[in-house]
Amino acid sequence: MSKLTKFAKLSSAACVAIAVGWGGYEALRPAYDGTVGIATGAAYAPVRETNVSFDIWYPAHPGGKVVTVGGNGVFFGTPAGRDAPLRDGKFPLVLISHGAGGNAGQFGWIASELAQNGYVAVLLNHPGTTSGNASAQAAVRVWERPQDVTAVLDHMVRHEDAFAYVDFDNIAVIGFSAGGYTALAVSGARVDPERLQRFCDTSDHGMSDCAFLSHFGIDLHKMDLSPAAQDLRDTRVKTGVIVDPGIISTITAESLTGIGIPLLVVNLGTNESVPAGVHALEASRMIPLAEHMFVPDATHFSFLAECKERGAEILEKEGELDPLCEDAGGRSRGEIHDDLARRLIAYLDNQTGKPALLAATADTQ
Repeated sequence: MSKLTKFAKLSSAACVAIAVGWGGYEALRPAYDGTVGIATGAAYAPVRETNVSFDIWYPAHPGGKVVTVGGNGVFFGTPAGRDAPLRDGKFPLVLISHGAGGNAGQFGWIASELAQNGYVAVLLNHPGTTSGNASAQAAVRVWERPQDVTAVLDHMVRHEDAFAYVDFDNIAVIGFSAGGYTALAVSGARVDPERLQRFCDTSDHGMSDCAFLSHFGIDLHKMDLSPAAQDLRDTRVKTGVIVDPGIISTITAESLTGIGIPLLVVNLGTNESVPAGVHALEASRMIPLAEHMFVPDATHFSFLAECKERGAEILEKEGELDPLCEDAGGRSRGEIHDDLARRLIAYLDNQTGKPALLAATADTQ
C-alpha cells in the first residue's frame, strides 16, 4: 500500500512550538464516556533484532481522554479512551495480524467491537511490512511474521502481572491477507519453499503482489526461502479467524490436515470473485476443525477501515495499485463490518467459552 504520510523536516524551534501546542491540546481533549480503552506496548522479537509495537484494546469503564486511532486522509479512525479505567475480570485474548503494507490502526473497527464484547484485542505492527516501514524484501520473509506474534505473546506472559486482566488460557488469533497466512502459520500451517519460489512464475493470482515484487526487482528464485518451511505453530493459540489468507497455494496439505484447533476461514466475495491468491475454500476443507464462509458483497479490501469521501481519489494520486476503497455493492463497508464483527465474535464466543467465563467472574464479585 502507498505511504500516505510524508512529512517535511522541522526546525528544532518549530518542534518545541509543536510540543507545547500538543500538550495544551491533550489537556483539552474531552473525557471519554465509552467502554473501550486503548494502550500501546512493544515486545522484543529475536527474529527481527528489534521491537514489535502493538496496540491493546480492552474492556473499560468511562474515563480517560478521547482519542481517534488509525485515521488519516483516506481512512476513518476509531474512537477509544486513552487511560480509560480497566473493567474488572479476566478476558480472552485476541491477537490480530494486518496485511502487507497495512497497520494496526486499520482494524480498530473490529478491535473496538471485540473489547466491547469482553475481549482484549492486541494488534501488531509487523516491522518491514507495516505502513511507513515496508519493503519488498521484507514482504517475502513471510516466516518472520508468525514469530512476531509469538514474541508479543511471550512478552505478555513474561509480564503477566501487568496483564492480569488477560485470560492466557483463552487465546485466539485473527489475520487478514498476509496476516491470514500469519494466523494460519501460528495455527500449524507450513509453507513449501519451492512453491513459494514459483509463486510468480505463471500467474499474478488476481492480486498485485507479484507486480509489487517485480517493480522492486525481487526474483524469488534467487532468494533463500528455506526458512519458510519452519513449523511456526504457537500451541498457546486455541482458535482463530483466517480472512483471505495470502500465499494460500504455497501451504502444504500435510500441514493443513495437521492443524488441531478450530478455525473460521472467511473469503471476502463469492466463490467466483475471490482472487485465486487468497481463495481458501479447498484449503479449509483440509483442516479438520475448520468452517468456511463467503461474504458475497465484499471484496478483498472490505476488511480495511471505512474510506473517507476523497479516499479513493487520494490513493489514485499516490499511485496505489489496489482498489482499497471499493466494495462489491449492496451494502456499505460499515454494514459489512457490522455483520463480520457479529459473526466473528459469535464464533469466538463459542470457541473460547467466553459467556461462561464472564458469568463465573461475575459470580465472584
